Amino acid sequence: MGRLVALVMHQSDAMVTQMRRCWDAGDAVAPIDTRLPAAEVERLLATLSPSVVLDDSGESRTYGDGVPTEPGDALVMTTSGTTAVPKGVVLTHDSVSASARATSRRLGVRPDSDHWLACLPLSHVGGMSVVTRALVTGTPLTVHPGFDAKAVGEAAAHGVTLVSLVATASRRIDSSLFRTVVLGGMAPPERLAANVVTTYGMTETGSGVVYDGRPLDGVQVGFGDGNEILLRGPMLASRYRDGSPVVGGDGWLRTADAGTIGDDGRLVVLGRTDDVINTGGEKVWPATVETALASHPLVAEVAVVGRDHPEWGREVVACVVPADPADPPLLAQLRDMVRERMAPWCAPKALVLTGSLPRTALGKVRRSAVAELVAGQI
Repeated sequence: MGRLVALVMHQSDAMVTQMRRCWDAGDAVAPIDTRLPAAEVERLLATLSPSVVLDDSGESRTYGDGVPTEPGDALVMTTSGTTAVPKGVVLTHDSVSASARATSRRLGVRPDSDHWLACLPLSHVGGMSVVTRALVTGTPLTVHPGFDAKAVGEAAAHGVTLVSLVATASRRIDSSLFRTVVLGGMAPPERLAANVVTTYGMTETGSGVVYDGRPLDGVQVGFGDGNEILLRGPMLASRYRDGSPVVGGDGWLRTADAGTIGDDGRLVVLGRTDDVINTGGEKVWPATVETALASHPLVAEVAVVGRDHPEWGREVVACVVPADPADPPLLAQLRDMVRERMAPWCAPKALVLTGSLPRTALGKVRRSAVAELVAGQI
């Protein structure tokens, strides 16, 4: 049995080196986001039960009794959910390798000519998977302490060809500087450059497992009740840190996302099953409405949520960050845009303007916080 080592370190080449040393010693690693308040870091450590904690000084400290890891364990990544308390997800060396090789094949990565940039938080699987792809395939890697648009552009000038981003960050760079931009974390923009690849996945899948709507080699996509997306493949996590299973007895991971297969045979992700808005007996998926509204020139950012309504049960509300606060969009303009592309009941019945949207560290909109914001705006 090995140990779980929590790395409470700022992301850098030194952090990656420390991670590899832990692996060589037979230990697993849990990267912890150093941007979190001290109390939240301690809460995560209590949840994950590591044996050892390492910080930037290189000093280690014993943390309680620690829960041993199992042979083959590589990473314990915390989920990046927008509402629930994070859980520890155990990824084995085999699952990490399967993910790295499948994604690299799909992207056509060539270790002799490509170069990865890791600038997303390594405490989330979207950032860590860049590191593991590079390590498994022997592809050169540059690690930034975080996302900085200018630094990302300069990295391209110094030979970086591949970068993984979330939609918010991708809007701040020139994607043409890279051979490929891998985009995940949230609903992608409606218009994408030819070299941008969209991904669908989660912490439990060890990174994206569906690229541009097509499953990676070895990945199976199915559907359960209510069109819930089911996933199966060699890169899935082995279990949660508390010992509970990630997949059912049938081998399928139930994602709590709803989806369908489009006319072109690609997976279309509609959104979280618990995000759907039932308005007047019709179902509205917020993510699809957001994609339409985000293309409006007066909209910088948008989140769509439901709000209680005496007649409709729930009404569709658009929470918008204007591109120009002095010239915000009007509700009628947004309704017209949605009606041109979608069923009429998808058009928002109310508009709330805000200076910013509450987000997680990875850029996902915290819908519960948005819902609280619009609830008070009648």
